[in-house]
Amino acid sequence: MDPPVRPADGLLRFKLSTMMFLQFFIWGAWFELGFDYIPKLGFQDTWQLPLIFGAFNIGALVALFFSTQFADRHFAAEKFLAFSHLVGGVAILGLFFIRPNPNDPQEVNLLFWPFFGLMLVHSIFYVPTISITNSIAFANLQDPQRQFGPIRVWGTIGWIAASWPFIFLLVDWSRVPPMTEVGFFQWLGTALGSSLVGENSMAMKRCIFLVAGVASLLLAAFSLCLPHTPPKPAATAADALAWLKAMRHLKKPFIAVLFLVTFIDAAVHQSFFYWTFTFLGPKVDGGWVDIPANWVGPVMKIGQIAEILTMFILGYALKSLGWRWTMILGVLGHAARFAVFTYYPEPWAAITVNVLHGICYAFFFATVYIFVDEFFPKDVRASAQGLFNVLILGVGPFAANVLCGYLRQVYVMSNPVVPDKTMVNYPAVFQYSMGAALVAALLLALLFHPPKQASAVESA
Repeated sequence: MDPPVRPADGLLRFKLSTMMFLQFFIWGAWFELGFDYIPKLGFQDTWQLPLIFGAFNIGALVALFFSTQFADRHFAAEKFLAFSHLVGGVAILGLFFIRPNPNDPQEVNLLFWPFFGLMLVHSIFYVPTISITNSIAFANLQDPQRQFGPIRVWGTIGWIAASWPFIFLLVDWSRVPPMTEVGFFQWLGTALGSSLVGENSMAMKRCIFLVAGVASLLLAAFSLCLPHTPPKPAATAADALAWLKAMRHLKKPFIAVLFLVTFIDAAVHQSFFYWTFTFLGPKVDGGWVDIPANWVGPVMKIGQIAEILTMFILGYALKSLGWRWTMILGVLGHAARFAVFTYYPEPWAAITVNVLHGICYAFFFATVYIFVDEFFPKDVRASAQGLFNVLILGVGPFAANVLCGYLRQVYVMSNPVVPDKTMVNYPAVFQYSMGAALVAALLLALLFHPPKQASAVESA
């Protein structure tokens, strides 16, 4: 049966763009600031924090085997999206109400399992929706190759916009005089420059889960307004094992090298999120650069703005530099950023260097997705993308969470601003991320030599 005609009119584009905006707004609302807030709740670095942050990585594994092999074959995509965001939204809202006293180890241990459980439920239901939203868009656009990009970019805009509420939520309003006394512009300048610190800041930072949960419930309701996208008919039995067939291509040396480098780069990328919010933040809260807490999120979002701009030149870079050197530049972007954090953590430099995120993401991760689509046989491309996605969203970040938790214990030091508190020796830990990025770039330079024709893999 031929699929029904779904004209990509303005209303449809609006619905799909709104879907993408909310989808990534949810993730962006808690992810960056969460790596500052959650460790300060007193959970253990050795296993509790890796498990909490690893819940998202478990969700990536569920996405590979559940959403691609089961959900999209048995459920209408928009209904699956609505149900997933309803359950995931309620779960992450629950995290708003669980805040142990970090000075009471018994309470921390008691509340760990409810906290981890809710994070796990949210992640298991959220991560598969990343691919489901793509499926809805592709199924309802007449010309996905041309129309998907302008719609998907609203996801990146949603990620960027998620930090803006905290510019005002984290303002120390007790230091802001009434507008009637000082005038609007002085009032606004004082407000934007007055950030909460210490306990007051922590009490407000938990709103990351409130903002993410409300956005998730909004998307759950909005999903019912999306065009009907029926489940895909069951294909051949071999499709269920397509990921095994895709794995067999790892015997090709250049693909095996790319697989290893993707793992390393994913871990390095995760370490950026693990450390950077606190590193950029106020010294009194364990930071190094001393940027007001309400501005750290927007500073980190500079990377996503750069990502949007970099994507426009990615095609030219691939054509001019080729696969290998484009990827090498992407990996070296991480090394350069961590080098600045390590050796010259001045505010202007630490802020400006975030523009390299565009090169890091587009020149490596986006290039990997394009490479897989070109060099793997058509019948296993989706599963091959899933395998690399497990590295990018699952295994690589999980390894980084464990290693960063270990480094947090090894490189602990007294806070020079608040001597009775500890902090991380960031220049020391950043050298590990910088070194790993340099090793990955060296592996690409020496061992990654793909054939000029994709048929070399097709014939495997």
